[in-house]
Order: sequence, then C-alpha cells, then structure tokens
Amino acid sequence: MSELSQSADSTEGYRGATAASAAGITYRQLDYWARTELVVPTVQSAQGSGSQRLYSFRDILVLKLVKSLLETGISLQQIRIAVDQLHAEGIEDLAGTTLMSDGASVYLCTSSDEVIDLVNRGQGVFGIAVGAVLREVETSLVNINAVRTNDAMDDLAAKRASRAS
Repeated sequence: MSELSQSADSTEGYRGATAASAAGITYRQLDYWARTELVVPTVQSAQGSGSQRLYSFRDILVLKLVKSLLETGISLQQIRIAVDQLHAEGIEDLAGTTLMSDGASVYLCTSSDEVIDLVNRGQGVFGIAVGAVLREVETSLVNINAVRTNDAMDDLAAKRASRAS
C-alpha cells in the first residue's frame, strides 16, 4: 500500500472540493452527505462560517464507494448499513474487501471464499472490489497535498481574522 493511504496523521486532510473531485461527486452531494451524516469528515467537521471540513483518505474512499453503490441502484438505507460496516474495518483490510450486492442488500466480503459462497447461494449480483477503488482514489490525490487542520481556514475566515487583529 502506498504512503498516501497509510498516512495516519489525524490532523491532515483534504478540503471538500478536493474530496468531492477525487470521489467523482459534486460538492453539493458532498455537503448533503455530510449534513445527513451519511459520510462525515473525520479530520475536521465544519464549525460555523469560514471553517472547512477536512476529509481523510479513508473518508474519500468511502465517498467513492457510496457513489458506486448509488449508481447501481442500492437504497440509501442499505448504503448506510454498508458505510457502517466499512467504518468497522481497518484500511489495510479494505484493500482486500469486495462489496457484493443482490440489488437489495450489501455484503462486505473479506475473502474470495465469502464471495464464492455468496454467489453460490444466488445472492451476488455484482461486486465492487474496494482495492481497485482505493487505487483510483490514491491516483487522483497523488499530486495534491493534504491540509493541516491549523491551515484549514478559508480566505474569508483569514480576512476576518486579519481585520480583528
């Protein structure tokens, strides 16, 4: 796994616009998913005017997976369950994970035996290899530097702070 995905610095993250772009979603979707707590930023949440959300690499991976599940027609209720399952796994485990679905439910398979068992029971209609999605997110962020939480003020907040001094 690359240095990018292994970064465990909880004070560094990616601004909303970067996270949305890397996940292939609109900023409006990102904002809605954060407000409805489908996918919340784990580095820093927005705290009033001028503050910015900061998303971890893992958050962006989950955003991209949510987008993929929505595109296949999975219900938001089932996606919420899948997101909870993803949060329970460590990022190292996610690289070898496959999300399987029968069109109604989502299953988190951590071995090829689980995938085969699911397909043999007739429950697997499609699968999303999380490792492949992880590599896509890594590629989209490779030339983008993460932002430290101390540096996350936007231009408006910076101007306000300079006027107050």
